[in-house]
Amino acid sequence: MRTTQIRMNPVKISQVGMQALLCMLVLVLNARPMHAVIQDGHSHAMMQHNQEQTPEQKRQASALIKIVREATERYKDVSAAEADGYSLQFGCVSGPDSGAMGLHFVNQALVSRGEVDATHPQIVIYEPTADGGLKLIGADYLVLADGWDKKNAGPPELMGQLFHYFEAPNRFGLPAFYTLHVWAWKDNPNGAFVNWHPNVSCEQYGGQSF
Repeated sequence: MRTTQIRMNPVKISQVGMQALLCMLVLVLNARPMHAVIQDGHSHAMMQHNQEQTPEQKRQASALIKIVREATERYKDVSAAEADGYSLQFGCVSGPDSGAMGLHFVNQALVSRGEVDATHPQIVIYEPTADGGLKLIGADYLVLADGWDKKNAGPPELMGQLFHYFEAPNRFGLPAFYTLHVWAWKDNPNGAFVNWHPNVSCEQYGGQSF
């Protein structure tokens, strides 16, 4: 398996800078519409996980995970993903208290289409391993909010799973977007469709971590 790495100096944030960032985040959340808040980040993830699912919701969730596995099976070899137009962006994404998202290999052509198709995720996700390799752990569906909102009355939904909303500016330097992670290849104790995975780590990655 070929490993793709980007060597960059890690970003350091001072304690004062972190406090300012947290204060800004609180102000932003208080100013945002409720529909955006419940779709974004860890709060929505835990709310979704704690809700009792109906038999139909469980059936759809299992079906979606199965589709993602079938669509990404060949990408266990990262070179196959790269051959299909996926490339590493954002370095290794980690959270201060919520685990990590791992390494996102993004297909820009699929992002540009602005469509939601379970068989064609815009992103495939890997975790760096101790031997320098990359392990496929899931997929991520991403659509830019501006293009989606012009054509649709509400946020994207895929087989019963509501996408999470990230407004701009954000840590990824992207315009506002909707996203849905599917942890199809590594079980997540918080749920298969939450943003953060508590058992994913960026410690073995030699490049930049966000």
